[in-house]
Amino acid sequence: MRFALAIAVCLAACPFSASAQKGPAATSHTRHYLFAWTGDAAGKGNDFLTVIDADPASPDYGHLVATLPTHQQTKLVHHTEYVMPRGGMFFASDYDAGRTFLFDVRDPLKPKIAVTFLGVDGYTDPHSYLRLPNGHVLSSFQRSRNPDPAIALHSGALVELDANGNFVRAASTADPALPHALLIPYSLVVLPKRDRVVSTNSAMDVRDGYGTTYQVWRLSDLKLLGTYFFDSGHDLYGQADPEEPRLAPDGSILVQTFSCGLQRITGIGKGHPRAALVWTFPGGGCGVPTIVGHYVIESDRLTHGLIVLNIANPAKPVEASRVAFPSDYSPHWTGWDAKTQRLVVTANADSPSHRLYLLKFNSATGAIAIDAAFHDADGKPGFNFDNRKWPLGPHSWFGSGAPHGVVFSRED
Repeated sequence: MRFALAIAVCLAACPFSASAQKGPAATSHTRHYLFAWTGDAAGKGNDFLTVIDADPASPDYGHLVATLPTHQQTKLVHHTEYVMPRGGMFFASDYDAGRTFLFDVRDPLKPKIAVTFLGVDGYTDPHSYLRLPNGHVLSSFQRSRNPDPAIALHSGALVELDANGNFVRAASTADPALPHALLIPYSLVVLPKRDRVVSTNSAMDVRDGYGTTYQVWRLSDLKLLGTYFFDSGHDLYGQADPEEPRLAPDGSILVQTFSCGLQRITGIGKGHPRAALVWTFPGGGCGVPTIVGHYVIESDRLTHGLIVLNIANPAKPVEASRVAFPSDYSPHWTGWDAKTQRLVVTANADSPSHRLYLLKFNSATGAIAIDAAFHDADGKPGFNFDNRKWPLGPHSWFGSGAPHGVVFSRED
């Protein structure tokens, strides 16, 4: 029987149990929170989950309320799910360790590790996690333990897990028609009404080279329907390392590339799909985008800020606004909280500053601004992860945390 190598962790018996801060927020389970997946910026300590008060009406808005340490030494804390699923349990990974965690945050002030595992069904290095209509997760695993060198030297798989992290099925990204292409899956978008999945191919390890393709799958049986190339554009560069696909309001797919292109895919489920480079952001190293209404919000390292595009006509985006952070900050992850109409931003792993910011976003006008009311004890906008004392179970640790993926609590 094939299944994920899962280890249930009972925090009640574990000496490293969740630790809540004293104060009003620690006694209320009705407020709104964000969960930041955090590593030791120096790579010497262990990964941990940070719980921060994210309720604008709370007197402790922006303050630390709980932490959950793990036994995993920080390698590269990376993706969480993008949105909190119903049920209050979400997946996250330490990419370089190859370890997946399933966090139980149904009691946000006492989070727990429900399951953790290394690899599944011969696949390793999980990257992104997308929920399916049945509550399962479809994840991109970037490596295979036993690849076929003839067709799968640079490939991984899409792997379906149930809500508890158990293996359900998998499909290799290897395509015999493109035996030498880099087909290492990065992220994906699920289109249930069209019975389709669209995944992008981009390697985390720069030694693998860069990807230039996307793949279309039938969701019902995970059959690969085709591998297609992105548009290189006028600079022959905007297709390099495609990463995050997002469903646009008109049904097309917008994909941010690490080379700061914005690609638009049309024709999914209607014959041969087509990709077109519709925008190029300044510089390189663009990160995780968010779509809110008819706007896409993109983190841009060169400008140390966020750029908002109006995509009412996604074939011809128009810049709507920008916001800048301090010059020592390299924004990367973004995520939307519909409840409070706030956008969260965390920095790239190599950023000198590791603050977490919340921003106010007007989905009617596209205006965006840092929320100065969201701050912790230092009084500056954002939550400071650098050079602070962290309560981790019965112990404490002084150092700098490096957050990556963030999800907000949901109360429905």
